[in-house]
Order: sequence, then structure tokens, then C-alpha cells
Amino acid sequence: MSDDPVTAQRLKQGLPIFVALASVLLVVAVMAALYLGRDILVPVTLAILLSFVLVPAVRALRRLRVPRAAAVLLVVTVAFGALFGIGSLIASEGAQLASDLPRYSLTMRDKVAALRGATAGTGTLSRIMDLVQDLGAALQPPPPVEVKGEPGSATHPLTVEIKAAKASLVETVQIFAGPVLHPLATTGLILIFTIFILLQREDLRNRAIRIAGSGDLRRTTAAIDDAASRLSRFFLAQLALNVAFGVVIGAGLWLIGVPSPTLFGVLAAVLRFVPYVGAAISALLPLVVAAAVDPGWSMLIWTAILFVVVEPICGHVVEPLLYGHSTGLSPIAVILAATIWTFLWGPIGLVLATPLTVCLVVLGRHVERLWYLDVLLGDQPALMPPEIFYQRMLAGDPAEAVDQGREFLKERALVTYYDEVVLAGLLLAQDDLSRGTLDRDRQEAVGASIRTVVDRLGAAPIARSRRGKTRMASREAAAAVAAAGPDRQVAGVVLGRDDLAPNWRGRTPVLCVSSRGPFDEAATLMLAQTLGRHGLQAQVMAMKALREGARPERIDEIALICFSYLEPVSLSQIRFTVRQARAAVPGVRILVGFWRERDPASLERLRRAVSADVLVTSLNEALAAVQAASRAPGTHAPAEAPREPLPALAHAPA
Repeated sequence: MSDDPVTAQRLKQGLPIFVALASVLLVVAVMAALYLGRDILVPVTLAILLSFVLVPAVRALRRLRVPRAAAVLLVVTVAFGALFGIGSLIASEGAQLASDLPRYSLTMRDKVAALRGATAGTGTLSRIMDLVQDLGAALQPPPPVEVKGEPGSATHPLTVEIKAAKASLVETVQIFAGPVLHPLATTGLILIFTIFILLQREDLRNRAIRIAGSGDLRRTTAAIDDAASRLSRFFLAQLALNVAFGVVIGAGLWLIGVPSPTLFGVLAAVLRFVPYVGAAISALLPLVVAAAVDPGWSMLIWTAILFVVVEPICGHVVEPLLYGHSTGLSPIAVILAATIWTFLWGPIGLVLATPLTVCLVVLGRHVERLWYLDVLLGDQPALMPPEIFYQRMLAGDPAEAVDQGREFLKERALVTYYDEVVLAGLLLAQDDLSRGTLDRDRQEAVGASIRTVVDRLGAAPIARSRRGKTRMASREAAAAVAAAGPDRQVAGVVLGRDDLAPNWRGRTPVLCVSSRGPFDEAATLMLAQTLGRHGLQAQVMAMKALREGARPERIDEIALICFSYLEPVSLSQIRFTVRQARAAVPGVRILVGFWRERDPASLERLRRAVSADVLVTSLNEALAAVQAASRAPGTHAPAEAPREPLPALAHAPA
């Protein structure tokens, strides 16, 4: 490496460009390998996916003491026998439908003529029918051309016959045997690979563990087992659902009277593996046949009703019960994957697009080096809820944060949202402030956005016990609810005047003091709003105003002073502030919120250092401590369910 600092600096600046180019070249190389090696990779991929479906059956036979080889051969024989049976049935049904098409075309021609007559002179629809008829006439083969002789002579058509050269034996075999041998060869490869994958399953697993990382066998084994079981359950559930969909469609078409219902049922089951559009594509051919067979319109209408009713039931009722509301893929990833795999592997790639992409997402969630696959293709939020909140504040878009907060409040209390999302987002902002990456204007803008969110969410009702499950309209809100866990008991408690001790019955018995900056001010506003929503009204002041001589309202009614610190600067300064507060309001209790600290041992040390009555690290803890301190004698606080890993409250001795 060169010792020249200028060269080293240029290499450092150009490194991201080289990495990006290398990534692009790697993607191009992988896609080229997939395209050029599709004759081998397609059978291998189908065998792997088929093995996920057949593994449970092999395990069931193994539990019955059937030898492994016999169990694998029996399961594979039954599976491929069923596939060959379905294939022969499709071939016979397709041949029968093809032979009946000329008869059906007469009915369709009569319908087109009737529609043209009914729409004559009605504008656009009439012109469309004329266009269809003109196109049909244009597509008709031209009549034979006759060349006549001289006038008065006999007419003799000129016949021209072109004969191809006699094909060799090799060419004849390629023409007639090629279309048959290629599918048979592909099927044979799938059969062989499936058998060996099922027989060597443990050996392949061990090799995957070696590649993924043998340094942590427990973690790697758990990840691979979890991925394999998830994929197996997903493919089995999807296969069962699509087969049931095809059976229902086939039976419905048989009852309606549409010819070849078995063919259309099998096509519906296969095409439903194609996301979003598969069911719609499978409905086109039955609709066309129904329109061609029935002289009226009832068969066409009933066929359309069948697909319109069955597909939503499968997609929105049965599918979520089997394997969740989605495949774990983002919608754009599903469309992109279908496009790419179709380009690489043709129609079979379109069918395999969703299963293959699910495999990639599962690998991304379990293999640390492939984490980017989950980010690019998965449906989970790419950012954590606090990061999303802070990003919206940086973008100056509090409206989106308010909407997500309201979605969160459908399931959890506002104080839980403040703790798990907003307060955590404030800590991210404080980190940027400490690093010097936020200028003063941006600080004020972020602080103003956070205050807007707090003001708008403050009108939400107090959380009560919720029964049933509310479906989240936002994945980000659902992720925040899942990460937050259940509400604490105090989140649903509102104290009345009679529940308070006499010295807590003033108009504003709590004074909340923010230490410095817009972010500490926002945390203090959340604390004051939380206490006020639960029956303990609070007033808010800044530390700077107090030091400049400002006095809080009704100072003689204050029973508790809360100091809020996102980033304490000096313990001696906090201790001095606490002593000043005790001197200004004799007998007042002091609560200090260290919103960053989480270690119980550090909390106890800090409590002794600052001489506070209570130290808390979350708004839920602050609410619980204030409710306990403000209750009148003889009233009891609700029992708190244990909540980990939050630290216990630390109280000063009397």
C-alpha cells in the first residue's frame, strides 16, 4: 500500500465506488449463472422445494419404524405417481377440449353477431364490435389465386408445390423425440435429486451448518432447523390451500356445466402459486369457454361469480389462518421477484417466484451475512419504531408519526407509546446532538415536530382493558405494538380527587422541570401530560427560567418536583439543583428522571449521589411512583404484574 497520504485519501474516497461496482458485477454474474444454468438449476430447485413438502411424510413413516430408504422410495413413488396421473388427466382433458373447440366457435360467432346487432349505432361499443369483426376478416387466410390462360382457352390453375429436402435420421429423431425427451429428462433429474436430498438430509444439513458457520453450533443449528420447519410448514400450507382452491373451482365448474372442469381446476391450483394475478389468469379460459358453450349468458355469469367468491375467501379468510396474513414478503418484492424469475426461467420461474423469494427472506433472517435479503425483500419494517419516529421528525413530517401513534393507541396506552417509541427517538436525537451533527435550526425543528406529536396525541382516551385483537393498518405500528409488549397496570388508572392525599389536592401539585434543550423539554412535556391524564395536574418550567428568577404558580401547593434529564451533565450540578428545590419548597418530594440509564446498580448509585426521593428511567415508572406517593392513606394501588427487564424503583429512606 502506498505511503502517500494523498493517494491513501483518494483510495479511501473511491472505495465506496469500487464496492458498488463489485456488487453490481456480482449481481450480474449471479443472474447470468441462473439464466445459463437453468436446465440444471430448475430441476434442483424443484427437487429442493418438493423435498420440503415430502419431509413430513418421510418422518411419519420413520416414526412407524420404516427404514429410511424404503420410506423415501415409498413417499417419492406416491408423489410422482400422483403427478403423472394428474398430468395424463390434463392431457386427455385438453385433447377433448381442443376437439370440441370448432363446435363452440359457432356459438361464439352467433353471440358476437348478436352483440354487434344490439349495439349498432350506439357509439363506442359498436365501433369496437366492428373492429373485432374487421380483425377477424383480416385474419382469415386469403383465397387461392388462379392464373387463367388466353381468352377462349381452358382455365388451368397454376399449382406450385414446394418440397423440403429429405430429413436425415438424426434430424427426424430431434424433431419428433426432442419435445418428449426434454420433459422426461427434466422429470428424471427432479426424481433423482429429490430421492438423494431426502436420503442425505442430515448430511446436507451438516454441510450447510459448516458453510453458515460452525463457530456457534447452537445458534446455527437452531437457525437452520427453524428455517427448514418454517419453509416446510409454509409450502405444505400453500400446497394444501391451492389444491383445495382447485378442487372447489373444478367442482363448481362441473356443477355449472362448463366442459373440462378437471382441467380448469388443476390449472387454477397451479396458477394460484403466482401471486396476485394467478387466480385471475386461471379464470380467463373458463370464462371464454363458458361464453362459447352456452347460447345464453347464465353460464358465464355463474362462472364469474364462482371465481369472485372463492378467491377472496381463500386469500383473506383461509390463508391468514394457515400461514399468516402474508408470505413475509413486501408487495413490491413479490412483483419484482415474479418479473426477475420469469425472465430467468420462463413460466416455471413465475410459479416458483414466491417460494424462492420466501427462501431468500428466511435465509436473510437467520444468516447474519445475508441480512440485506430480509431488508430488501421482507415485509418487516426496515427501521425500528424509534428510528422511524426520529426520521419523521428529521423530515419535518409529524403528521405521519401522529397517524402511526393513533394506530398504536388502538392496542396500547399512550404512556407506553411515549416510553417505547417517542422517548427512545428522543435519545437518538440526543445522540446526534452530542456528536454535533444537529445544528441549532434542525434542533428547533425536531423539537417543534415532537411537541406537535405530543399535543395531538394528548387528546387520546385513557387506555382501558382491551378484549379481542385490532388489526393494525400500519406495519410500523404493529411492529411497535409487538416490541412494546403489554401495558403496565398504572396505564389504566386515573386518580380522582378523593384518592389523593390532602397535600396533593391543589390545582397543580406537580412541577416538571426540563434541564436544557428542546429534547429535554419534549420529554418533560410528555411527563407532565402523562401525569395530568391520570389525575395529577402538572405545570412545566425550564431550568433556565428558574435560574433567572422565575417562580412557579402556586408554589405552596406543589407536592412533587420532577427533574427530567436525557443527558445529565454533572451529578454535582443535579445535587445542587435538588438542594435548591428542597430549600425553596420545604417538605417537597423530588423525582429525577434519567431517561437513558437502565442499570439498576447505577440507578442506586445515582440516587444516593443526587439525594432524590425517587429515580426513574421511564414514564411508566414515573407514573407508578407518583401515583403511589400521592394516594391518600387507606387507598391501595392496583397490583402490578411483573415486567422485565425494567428495573425496580429506587426510593430514598425516610
